[in-house]
Amino acid sequence: MTPTPTIFAPLFIAATALFLWSCWKRLSLTAVGRADNRLADIGRRLVDTLGYAFAQRRVLAKASGMIHLAIFWCFLVLMVANAEFLLHGLFPAISFSRLPDGLFVPVMQTIDAVSLVALIAVTAAAVRRIVAPPYPEARTAEAFFILFLIALLMLANFGVNAAKISAMAPTTQQIAKETFPISGWFVHFIPPDQGKLVHDLSWWTHAVVLLLFMNLLPLSKHFHIITAIPNIFLRRFEQPVLPERERFEAGNRFGVDRVDGYTWKELLDAFSCTECGRCQNACPAHTTGKPLNPRRIIHDLKLNLLKNGPALGQGDNALQPLIGEGAGSIGEEAIWACTTCGACLESCPVFIEQMPKLIPLRRHLVEMESKFPEELLNLFENMEGRSNPWGIAPSERGKWATLLGERPFVPGSTEYLFYVGCAGSFDSRAKQVTLALAQLLDKAGVSWGILGREELCCGDSLRRLGNEYVFDRLATQNVALFKERGVSKVIVQCPHCLTTLKNDYRQYGIELDVIHHSQLLLHLAQDGRLTLPRKATELGATLYHDSCYLGRHNGIYDEPREALALATGAAPKEMERSRENGFCCGAGGGRMWMEEFTGERINLVRVQEAMAQQPDTVCTACPYCLTMFEDGLKDLRQNDRVRVRDIAEIMADAALRPASPT
Repeated sequence: MTPTPTIFAPLFIAATALFLWSCWKRLSLTAVGRADNRLADIGRRLVDTLGYAFAQRRVLAKASGMIHLAIFWCFLVLMVANAEFLLHGLFPAISFSRLPDGLFVPVMQTIDAVSLVALIAVTAAAVRRIVAPPYPEARTAEAFFILFLIALLMLANFGVNAAKISAMAPTTQQIAKETFPISGWFVHFIPPDQGKLVHDLSWWTHAVVLLLFMNLLPLSKHFHIITAIPNIFLRRFEQPVLPERERFEAGNRFGVDRVDGYTWKELLDAFSCTECGRCQNACPAHTTGKPLNPRRIIHDLKLNLLKNGPALGQGDNALQPLIGEGAGSIGEEAIWACTTCGACLESCPVFIEQMPKLIPLRRHLVEMESKFPEELLNLFENMEGRSNPWGIAPSERGKWATLLGERPFVPGSTEYLFYVGCAGSFDSRAKQVTLALAQLLDKAGVSWGILGREELCCGDSLRRLGNEYVFDRLATQNVALFKERGVSKVIVQCPHCLTTLKNDYRQYGIELDVIHHSQLLLHLAQDGRLTLPRKATELGATLYHDSCYLGRHNGIYDEPREALALATGAAPKEMERSRENGFCCGAGGGRMWMEEFTGERINLVRVQEAMAQQPDTVCTACPYCLTMFEDGLKDLRQNDRVRVRDIAEIMADAALRPASPT
């Protein structure tokens, strides 16, 4: 019953050599990418790897993650058993049987039990993939074949052990069955005098399947078994993930139109995707019928890298365009469909960066080819000419404050710059929020001022739409103005302004203490500086919608809810999808200025989700969300029944209106 090393050794050497060559062949393709330092803060990386790779924190966010957790840990345990199996095949003297009984028995019992758990887990995974797949395309022959191979490995292991037990004397068999409680059950299926045949057949089945499985990994999506843990270790820590700053010098190319325009880590993402479908199920563009599919973006990037990587590594031109139609190319409509909400980043178990790969593609289309949706032409011209999306004269920026008197920001004496933003300055509905916030700041005794006509757009939409050139100009001018005026503390009412001033502008050499108005109003109320003499109970049942740029991009979830609770006397109702799992209003990533011609409108889907909670008032903390909800309610003819209010307006109801007589 001993395996023959003279037959197994050449097979093992050939299979191992092929496996290593295949791994090197694929991983070496990432070398065509640009440099990227992902080794800073090793300690934090190790801790995160333990939490997200080994404890599978993100995988367990869904109940089905238990199946993957079981397979993952069974795989780790059985790596030890398979290592012993391979070594025993090469050197028969190496065997667990040489361990002392006190160690041999628990080790064998553990391996036997884990093999059963693995068999149950892969069966459950196969059933789930048939009955309730994460997405329809998940029912692939490759997926089922891999699950079948894992199951076959477990059964072959049971067969080897059962055959050994069947050859023992009856008295020894009972002891062996206690050591192998699962394998011992399979002894009943071995015909008399057929133990050696079953053993040899099971052993060689296990050997061939194990080596076959090993060599299938680099050639399939299951390569993530090898790359996922390193991908987690090398993940980006920055929150939010920011586009790189471009340098506008003669001869430079802008954006990305070939895979070698990405960094080596971004290319490693392509080999680390598990194709679990969580990103596409979270993506508002995909779920509303747009051609964008984050999972498919990564898959097409991998196909493009496999096809073009070898040529690019030799300095030749790409064979297949990265931007285009067909497998291995990313379509322009998909590129423009992204709302940059970050849901894909939040949902990915292995920290693949899907959304950040689209902005460089937009940059190439805008800056190198001047190809972009027609409706963006006015936006770009207005931004470049008058620094606001509507093209309104800059002299109109501060007119909302006429009733409050002159409120200039005075260097050295004004504490906060109230950066109003374009919507808060020019949009008639958002200006009501601006006025309410200003009155609250006055009541609380906050020292604040505005820049008026000197305020420029922060440039968020421009940057996310790929017009980095105009963004760079605005950001440079804003930073110079802030430094000249000695601005250090900034109040914003728009989450897009928040993330741009607080995060993007760090790339331009300025660190600003930027606070969103929902945070500041809560702190003022908690400190007693802003008194709330009444409760805004006439609003009825309030429902809070998370802004993507306030929540996922900047981690601000609790403060808006706590502020609402103080103003209304009750915690707000929650959407079915909220906080980290919140659903976009559809206006991010510059989509505020674009029409939706394909599938359902994202804002209508979100409004319908809100209506399911039967609110009287939907509360937002973003002017874009406010607009999208009001438009959606009008389209659904629900605007007479449900109101949309900003947190500042609700706080103003509680703080500025006189208390009801008791």
